[in-house]
Amino acid sequence: MPALSALLAVAGLVLLAVVLIWPVQRAMVRRQVFRREPLLSLLVWQAVSLAATLSLLAAGPVAILLTRDVVVESRRAIITGIAMAITLAMLVRLALAGHRVGASLRRTRRQHMELLELVGRGFDELDQPGPRSVRVIDHPTPTAYCVPGVRHRVVVSTGMLDRLQPDEVDAVLAHERSHVRARHDLLVEFFTVLHTAMPKRLRQDDVLTEVHLLAEVLADRSAALAVGPIPMGRALVALANSPHPKATFAAAAAAPHVAQVRISLLGFVDRRSWLMVATMVGYALLAITLPIAILVWVSALSGLAGR
Repeated sequence: MPALSALLAVAGLVLLAVVLIWPVQRAMVRRQVFRREPLLSLLVWQAVSLAATLSLLAAGPVAILLTRDVVVESRRAIITGIAMAITLAMLVRLALAGHRVGASLRRTRRQHMELLELVGRGFDELDQPGPRSVRVIDHPTPTAYCVPGVRHRVVVSTGMLDRLQPDEVDAVLAHERSHVRARHDLLVEFFTVLHTAMPKRLRQDDVLTEVHLLAEVLADRSAALAVGPIPMGRALVALANSPHPKATFAAAAAAPHVAQVRISLLGFVDRRSWLMVATMVGYALLAITLPIAILVWVSALSGLAGR
């Protein structure tokens, strides 16, 4: 029975990881209930991904723990070998994903920062007040984005300054500063590492797109609280479909329909449903405690069988 318990535990952890990676996350994408509370929804997304990762990482140690009373050496070796292979594979994938994602983001941002020092100008050169971290590039297309990091930069184009009203410019700058202040780049990078580490056949690009959208909604709401939802909404319309470099956070929406989604969510800036808050926290706690519940269930069955 210890061997059977170990097999059940390993199978349960792997099955839980698969369910959390694919059907659960697939069901969460584009759900309005999650988008209304972006900060808590990001907590749920992180919890679901972390629970899936922990489930795979726990397979090896759990198998070793549950097979300690297995008399037949060959059974113990097979079970622990399979479980440790799952755990080691996950560790390797995490390490590679962390290195690739982190190195790619930092290299791209460093190169863009170097370019900005050459082609960008400060607000003071345009006779407009603004912090030194804001750089202006000469381009007719209205665009705005931030390059996050220790030496961050908020970038706007002359086309944006010409097209937007002063309060709309203030809303865009508040949006980008919110990204920098809250370090949304670290939050999205952490999720991206967990997402990339999962098997390619299971993960979905829509999931990563949704997490980026939630980060943008957070910045939209921060700007709406500082300047007002109407200037922020008008700025989103004006910047819809504007281009921006990779590895940056942009006030511009990737497409007009995305801008419409973000504008619709500005209506919830001053409203918070505590029932929804409790639901989001409950989702996160449920995701994290599921691996523990499986282990407790298997351990209990093992104890009953040993009597």
